[in-house]
This record gives sequence, C-alpha cells and structure tokens, in this order.
Amino acid sequence: MLLPLNQLLFKDIAKRYITYSWTHFSTSSSASSSTVKPRFLQDSFGRKHDYLRISLTERCNLRCSYCMPENGVILSPKESLLQRDEIIRLAKLFVASLGVKKIKLTGGEPLVRSDCIQIVADLTALKASGLLNIGITTNGLVLGRSIKKLVESGLDSVNISLDTLRPEKFEFITRRKGFSAVFNSIERCLEADLPKTVKINCVVMRGLNDDEILSFVELTQHKKLEVRFIEYMPFDDNKWSYGKMFPAHEIMATIKSKYEVKSLPKDHPSDTAQLFQVNGFQGKIGFIGSMTQNFCGACNRLRIAANGNLKVCLFGSEEVSLRDPLRSGWSDQEIIKLIQSALSKKRERHAGAINISKSTNKPMILIGGMFSTSPSTTTSKKNDKSDGKGDVSENESQLLDGNQLSHINKYGDAEMVDISDKKVTQRFAHASGTISTGSKVISLIKNNQVKKGDVLSTARIAGILAAKSTSNLIPLCHPLPLTKISLDFTVRETEIEVNCFVTTINRTGVEMEALTGVSIAALTIYDMCKSANKSMVIKDIKLIQKTGGKSDYHVD
Repeated sequence: MLLPLNQLLFKDIAKRYITYSWTHFSTSSSASSSTVKPRFLQDSFGRKHDYLRISLTERCNLRCSYCMPENGVILSPKESLLQRDEIIRLAKLFVASLGVKKIKLTGGEPLVRSDCIQIVADLTALKASGLLNIGITTNGLVLGRSIKKLVESGLDSVNISLDTLRPEKFEFITRRKGFSAVFNSIERCLEADLPKTVKINCVVMRGLNDDEILSFVELTQHKKLEVRFIEYMPFDDNKWSYGKMFPAHEIMATIKSKYEVKSLPKDHPSDTAQLFQVNGFQGKIGFIGSMTQNFCGACNRLRIAANGNLKVCLFGSEEVSLRDPLRSGWSDQEIIKLIQSALSKKRERHAGAINISKSTNKPMILIGGMFSTSPSTTTSKKNDKSDGKGDVSENESQLLDGNQLSHINKYGDAEMVDISDKKVTQRFAHASGTISTGSKVISLIKNNQVKKGDVLSTARIAGILAAKSTSNLIPLCHPLPLTKISLDFTVRETEIEVNCFVTTINRTGVEMEALTGVSIAALTIYDMCKSANKSMVIKDIKLIQKTGGKSDYHVD
C-alpha cells in the first residue's frame, strides 16, 4: 500500500535529521553560554565532522588565476565580515559543543588580517576543550615575518600554496611578484620547529606547470616537506577546462618515470591526500584527486566563510549565515540547532567532475578553501572590484523581511504555518491553466468519441476531488472545509483552458486548492486523450485571483 505523499516526505525528513550522541548538559548563569555537549557532530550518512575551516578574510595580496577572476571579486564590506570575538565564539561552539578537533584558518590570505596572530592565540585556549590542531593555509608571501610569533601563539601546522619553482612563472600565475619571499617563508617554517610537517600545495595545470612535477618532488629529497599535488578545480571565472586538468594518475606516472615510490598510511582516515614517499627521500608527496577521485564518503570538514556563511560542501552552492544569528542575540543552543539543520542537508556526494564544471560556485577566494537557508542576501550598490588597495564596495547583507519564506523557520527547517491568530474570513481563489491538445483531440472531445468517455465531465470531477484532497498532496497545506469548488473549461481550436474557483470560510486561503484543481483536471484530460496525442503540453498554470486574506491578489 502506498503511503500518502506527505507521510513519505516527513519520513524522509526524519531519516535525514542529524544524529547526536549526548554526554551531558553543561549549565552556567548565562543562557547564551549554556551548551549541550555531544561527543561528535554527525551527518545523516554517518560521517563525523571534526574539521572546521574558517576564512578570516576575502582579501588577498596575490591574484592566482585559478583562485580569483582576473578582474577581481566584489568584496563584502568590513562590517559584514566576522569580527574576532564572533570567530572565537563560533570556534568555541564547534570545539566544546560539537566535537571539532582541527581548525584551519584560510582566506583570501589570512595573514593580511592584522589580528591573525591574536586569533591563533585565542584558539589555542580551546585546546583545553579538545582542540588538537590549529593550522593555517597561506600563500606564504608575508609568512616568514610572522611564523615565529604564530608558533609561539600555538600554531601547529602550515600549508603554503606554491605552483611553480620559477620566479617568472610565479609572476605569471599570481599576477604579482614575490617568489623569493614565499620560498624564504618555507625555509623559516622548517626552522620554526612546527609540531606538524610543513606542507606545500601545488595545483597542477596541463601546459602550465606539469613540467615541474619532478622538481617539486625533489624538494622532499633533503627537506621534511610534504608536497601535495592538487587537481585543478572549477570555480567561477577561473577558466577551468577538462583539457587543463592534469589528473592524479598522470602525476604519479610522471613521478614513477624517474623514481620508485612507496605508499604511506594516512595521518587520519578522513585525510583527502594519498601519501607516498620516494625511496631515500626525507619528505613526502601527496595527491588530492578532487576531480577524478571521490572521497566524499570520508568527508569530515565544514567551512565558514569570512562573512560568516557556513558551507557544508566545497562544491555545493548551499550556505547558511551564522553571522546574522550571532548579531541577533541567538543563544548557543539556537546556533547549534542551526548548524545541525545545515549539516542535515549535506548530500552523500558531490555531482562529479563534469557536472561540477558546469555548475555555479563562488570563486575560490570567497570560499576559503560555503539550498541557502540563510535569512540574508548580499547586494551590490556599486560594481566595485577588489584591487588589493583597501576597502571597496558598499554591499549590504540584510534580512529578507517580508520576503522570508513562510514555511521555513529560523533554523532552516520546513514547518506548517501557525494560523491560530488569523481572522476567520471568506476566502476565494481562482487559478487557471492550459493544455495544448492539437485539433484532432479537440474534435474527438467535441464529438464525444474519446474511448475512455466524457473527457470534460471526468476532468471536472477529478479537479473537484483534487482540490478537496490538497492537504494530502501538498504536505504543509492546512486541511480546509471548502464551501464551493467549480471548474470551467474553455475549448479552443487546439487547446483547452481550465479554470478552477474555490471558496471557504476559514483562517487561511485556498490558492493551493485552486491550483491543485487545475493541475489534476489538466492531467486527467491528458490521461484520457493520450492515445490520440502523447505530445500534449500542460502549461501556464497560475493563480489569477485571491481575496479575503491579509492582502488580495489579482492578475490583470
């Protein structure tokens, strides 16, 4: 026996809700600091998420072609970015209440933010609550000047982005000078005695730097570096193409053409890099096959953009604002539930390499290496671009106000609207639609020659039954006692226009009932006539008029 659609939908919603393992409740004198402490944060596919990437800024002092569009990006105004205390509050929630063990600071370029070192020091205090690793991903341009203070403040690991070992090519890729400064930063990091291996991230692009693969490998001969080769990934305006991508298996083949390598175990089961070592070399090499290898099944990471948007999948467009709730006075418990709701919508896997390349995603610099349920949007008043010279546009983030989706609560969950405080009035709705049948079908209907019987009488009864059953078909509609339903058909030369009129005396309107009546009546016409024409088209189903509610509506 088939379950009604609304039961199926709610069973699916219940199944996909996030699972928590509770240990105990902590209490304090402040409601906002009272937090529930689960052992871990787990999505609906059983993946534990204990790795958080936090973007500190959208700004960068380089312009790498695969990361930032050539003309720059529209930056958020400073006031819309997370402040230091907001970053730390969110980090504390993720660590102390949601079981995050690793935090990576990203950008943009995180070190262009003046309070970066202090943020690291603040995060270090969370090691008492279970945080194990604080890392940073940087282009290395100014890292050499600050690595000592960063390590003293508690930094554990460093990833440096470097795609070429040739100064002239560095300037071509990054659109800036600075190769010697980056290479100096690598040396300073090796001298700084970091707890974790210094990693170099190299995005390999065919025809650009694939001829330097062996040179990067040879950096690991006498240095305890981990060079990680990353497949070129598509982001908005970075001119990605399949032909430019140099896949991980070809990188390995290039290395094996000269060296013997051995496989190494991963540092963590959820690590994206497959690790190897050239026999006799001190360092390691790794491969991140973002495009050709699927590691979604072990994904353990979440991302917070500089503007406070939470992104549960790097290749997903869905984001939810954490900044707005912070600034609206939400309690820790409410923010935790919002995070829970966002994670519950994380898909089992991304769309695959080809589909990803055809989809829309932000430039990498705005993600921080975020289904939007956020009650905020960003609009640009000026088409200003970042040129790296300071504040730019006057973008504004604001609540949707009157455009807020009525069936979505503040946590991003679907819910039925409470109509108990609305006035009981007479409500009316009129909807219409058209089915293009062709002249042959019209002739059969007019002459009552359709084998299944009287088409329009049957469609009228079907539409009335459908309107009465709307709440069983559309899960968040209220069941209503309808006082009148009528359907009219206007038969033209090659099409039939269907009109449905519904009336009730109640606290909510009957637009959905009228639209449902039109839809099912049109489908019934199709069903009865499809033997004569399977190419019939149902179109232009729309609301024409509604009255009796808070606001009336009418299509002229």
